[in-house]
Amino acid sequence: MTNSNELSLRFHQIIEQHKGVLFKVAKTYCKNEEDRQDLLQEMMIQVWKSLPKYSNTFAITTWLYRVCLNVAISFYRKSATRQHLNIPLVEELTSIREEESNEKQEQLSLLEKFISELNDLDKALMLLYLEDKSHAEISEIMGLSVSNVGTKLGRIKEKLKKKFSQFNS
Repeated sequence: MTNSNELSLRFHQIIEQHKGVLFKVAKTYCKNEEDRQDLLQEMMIQVWKSLPKYSNTFAITTWLYRVCLNVAISFYRKSATRQHLNIPLVEELTSIREEESNEKQEQLSLLEKFISELNDLDKALMLLYLEDKSHAEISEIMGLSVSNVGTKLGRIKEKLKKKFSQFNS
């Protein structure tokens, strides 16, 4: 067992090195800044509480995603006043030429809207998928079998494609 100074140092290192994970999860589950800040605080509290139980059998990012997604799902369910949800924009989209930008932005907004309408598990799966996590990594984070991840992602993609085609009809 580590002493509290070592634990505190480890906690600060994890948060500093992997703060992007926390921000991505918070942005996916909370639209407004105040809610995001509350969720970030809840996630950090849970990371602190869970750190003594962390096992090196999992990659730190896998463990961190698992903790943060569990907190986010619980946080979201507790608050009935939450409105629409956001997903982070893919960085590559910022470099799109101006004339393509409006159409792409509309499609991205639609994608965000459609993802926000998914259930909590499917939102988490899409977040990890959009983060380019492998099926094996998603499986570890979510506690699902690799084949179940593949099946669920396939169904989610089909559902999203249907929504896009219905919208464009």
